Amino acid sequence: MSFLKEDRIYTYADYLSWPEDVRAEIIDGTPYLQAAPSRIHQEILLGLVRQVGDFLDGKECKVYPAPFQVVLDPEGENTDEEDSQNVFEPDITIVCDKSKLDDAGCKGSPDLVMEIISPSTARKDKIEKFNKYEQAGVKEYWIIEPQEKIVSVFTLQENQGYGRPNLYSDEDQVKITIFEDLKIDLKLVFSF
Repeated sequence: MSFLKEDRIYTYADYLSWPEDVRAEIIDGTPYLQAAPSRIHQEILLGLVRQVGDFLDGKECKVYPAPFQVVLDPEGENTDEEDSQNVFEPDITIVCDKSKLDDAGCKGSPDLVMEIISPSTARKDKIEKFNKYEQAGVKEYWIIEPQEKIVSVFTLQENQGYGRPNLYSDEDQVKITIFEDLKIDLKLVFSF
């Protein structure tokens, strides 16, 4: 894209100035353009959002499918949000603290993030985003692998980070730990 220049650090202020049709994330000041998701990706997204959305209907917490921006400051510095060098568009975001929401998205750590990976995003989702979400205090992080029909669930442990994931297949039901009585039926998610 002609508006992106090499060897430049980008911030949330830059992100806000980009054309509306541009889907991108910024990690540590580096922009990453996002391709349109595949049909399978969208079916998985819909299967998850339906189950979570039905459960959350009428409750304080809200679920937001992509595109939905999340501005994080993983280092915990008290800087102006427009100076943030970390802007994400998770596939699914759950936010329970309404004070973090504005018309554009979430400013601060959501309660749960889900990423549906593809071969082109696997490294970013499993390493870079994992580390940023963990540092920022996202309580629960799901990595969904469509080809293998596997879900890795990372839960933030007090003063210990995410630790080892719980792994699930398309035959399992997964309890979302931030809610007492919500289980996601992965048969319905991987029914493509």
